[in-house]
Amino acid sequence: MAGNTNNHTNGQSSSSTGSEFSRRGFLKLSGLTAFSVAGASFLTACGPAAQGTSSSSTGSSDSSSDSNAGSGVLGDGKTMRVGMEAAYAPYNWQASSESDTTIPIENVDGAYADGYDVQIAKKIAKALNMEPVAVKMSFTGLIDALNNGQIDIICAGMSKTAERAQSIDFSDPYLEDGVTIVVKKDSKYASATSLDDFSGASVLGQKDTLYDDVIDQIPSVNHLTPVSTVPNVVDHLENGTADAITFSSLSVSGLLKQYSDLVEVKLADGKGFKDATNPDNAGLAKGQDAVMEKVNAAIKAVSDDERKKIWTDCMDRQPE
Repeated sequence: MAGNTNNHTNGQSSSSTGSEFSRRGFLKLSGLTAFSVAGASFLTACGPAAQGTSSSSTGSSDSSSDSNAGSGVLGDGKTMRVGMEAAYAPYNWQASSESDTTIPIENVDGAYADGYDVQIAKKIAKALNMEPVAVKMSFTGLIDALNNGQIDIICAGMSKTAERAQSIDFSDPYLEDGVTIVVKKDSKYASATSLDDFSGASVLGQKDTLYDDVIDQIPSVNHLTPVSTVPNVVDHLENGTADAITFSSLSVSGLLKQYSDLVEVKLADGKGFKDATNPDNAGLAKGQDAVMEKVNAAIKAVSDDERKKIWTDCMDRQPE
């Protein structure tokens, strides 16, 4: 999200439509269907920096990034600093103990990062013969941190957009999601079949994400001021300060398991959000074409079956 607007780009309202494989740490996903080989993409709507962290890395800028530009070497060629929130399960989250699926968080003592983004970052690091470490920061600070040399790569559920692509380069996607609408079961909007049915409704999305941007597609909507985290979005729906919220199509089934009073609105074909596909792409500072070729090769090397297994495993072990 650094660079503003959405985490992802665009797609259908209730399911992933991409051919590629296609937060609150409480989400348990079920019914995942859209995986593919070309490179997958994930949902991305990220929250604020965790306590004790800032919007940028505590590490200093490394001039080796500039000297290695165009050489096929990323950063210092040894440690790959991966920018992420580490607060957006199942894509990335903070863990208190080390395991085969974690990497250290450089700027949080004794902490580790896990999640789907982390597993992809590990594969990229292996292809580059580097050791990955996470750098925890706010989503909105990621692009600046990358361009300032505080991190070497972004793997944080960030989607390529035209605006962001002016500032950094993006890899092929490694996951794809969509946008859906969630309301309370007893809401008058529960039986809606079209965005038109939400005319006059108070709708909330997450700040600096596609989930907020698409709300303006609803005619005469009361577009509520976005909040910074997914849990806050859900809390507003639960507390009745929002009539409806926008949410990840891939993750909504997990949300409904946690909140039995909520329901996903089933919009008719062609009656949902347009341009609402959410791919996950890795981000690099511009001018690193040789490195990007290696990053894309590492992503492409992950088979559909392996992507599915990684995703399922992350769903199973993400924090409650």
